[in-house]
Amino acid sequence: MEGRTSSAAMLDTDDTRLGRAMQPEVAAHPGMSGIYPLERPLDAFVARGLLARAAERALDVQYYIWHGDTTGYLLLEELWKAAERGVRVRLLLDDNGTHGLDAALATLDGHPNVEVRLFNPFVNRKVRVLGYVTDFSRLNRRMHNKSFTADNQATIVGGRNVGDEYFGAGQGMVFADLDVAAFGRVVTDVSNTFDAYWNSDSAYPAHLILGNAAPDGAAKLEAKFFSVRTAPEAVEYLQALRGTRLVEQLLAHELPLEWARTRLVCDDPAKGLGNAQPSDLLFSSLRDAIGTPQRELDIISPYFVPGKQGTKALSALAERGIALRILTNSLAATDVGAVHAGYAKRRAPLLRSGAKIYELKPNADEAAPPADKPKRDRKGVGGSSGGSSAASLHAKTFSVDRERVFVGSFNLDPRSVHLNTEMGVVIDSPKLAGAVSATLDRDAERRTYEVKLAPSGGSLEWVERTPQGEVRYTSEPNTGFFKRFGVGFMSILPIEWML
Repeated sequence: MEGRTSSAAMLDTDDTRLGRAMQPEVAAHPGMSGIYPLERPLDAFVARGLLARAAERALDVQYYIWHGDTTGYLLLEELWKAAERGVRVRLLLDDNGTHGLDAALATLDGHPNVEVRLFNPFVNRKVRVLGYVTDFSRLNRRMHNKSFTADNQATIVGGRNVGDEYFGAGQGMVFADLDVAAFGRVVTDVSNTFDAYWNSDSAYPAHLILGNAAPDGAAKLEAKFFSVRTAPEAVEYLQALRGTRLVEQLLAHELPLEWARTRLVCDDPAKGLGNAQPSDLLFSSLRDAIGTPQRELDIISPYFVPGKQGTKALSALAERGIALRILTNSLAATDVGAVHAGYAKRRAPLLRSGAKIYELKPNADEAAPPADKPKRDRKGVGGSSGGSSAASLHAKTFSVDRERVFVGSFNLDPRSVHLNTEMGVVIDSPKLAGAVSATLDRDAERRTYEVKLAPSGGSLEWVERTPQGEVRYTSEPNTGFFKRFGVGFMSILPIEWML
């Protein structure tokens, strides 16, 4: 493409600060990767900020959504500061998640050490929805990948996008989510995958879409950084970050890494144009990497739409005696009602097979005892992850036999399987896999509704466990008639393939 040149990750970085810090550990664990789970939202933000500040040569950053809010601009400022001290920054964003950032991205792209590319961009910047009318088949395919890599020595992979709801900032909806920071062998795999997406036919240089930065763009962007950083809500948030457990552990050189065999699984970027071969899709490699469950399968997926074939396959596992547990959003907690419509009609067959289904409460934090609820930094999986009582599940993780665990961007839904590009890691670690299952063991009853077949067998009921005893509902809890009617109507439409 005219205006685009190929580039590659900087692989010879063992002499950087991060490289020197990690080499003794990497040498002591040949062929393995060091993993640190990022459940708490403040830790997840701090980890990204620290990697940006530690980078000496390169930052490769890839996201589906990057909001122009407090945490979005705080992280953009970290990228800008890295570029100012000579770090090469490559920022690859899916264009569906860049609303309101055109001027900022154009200015970033104009920096001599920064290049921004947009995946499957919208040509009409003012009324993007018009693009779906004229170019639906392309624009319906999005890059859902998330990674943040510094000097090819450390990376963060998982479910979080960039925005206040992912990092426990602000007072609105907060997503319960999960990332992992990784060191060692898998980092190079993430870097190579980033290169494949960066140089793919779907990644367009930002200046071709956004034009060049305004002459005063840098001054305006730095003024924006200052105004965001000094706003009362940002000052409070930055103060909270200083007291996170991750900062304490790093200062004390006590960050506990789990060294384990770790495999990156990802889609070929050609999927963004509908040109990938089945063997090059994440779903195929994920099945091989995670293996067939022998005893247990725990699935945590916010957008769980297994479809007819997926329901049949999961039901077969449960009927074979595999303990199958599924945690997803309740209708009251989900941020995408259409997805709930695709999921709802699959509940009864799964329950009849012996599966257990749990749906996160929208007020999951209020269900936890006070000792389990620090003000701003609650755990991400299975409960709320920030200062608001409004919670929605966003983590995507599967634990097999409490021995292997997947963490990434992939939902068990048709969109992740067939349309969007996805990535994640499979970790052979009983400790980490067991921690995911232990979350369900510990939190399912108090932070979820358990969905069951009613005694009559012809309908469902939702069981809430409270200190006062069980409460049973015969319709979706904490929802009104019109919301339930709308979801019911969508469930009969032929849209499941898009969900």
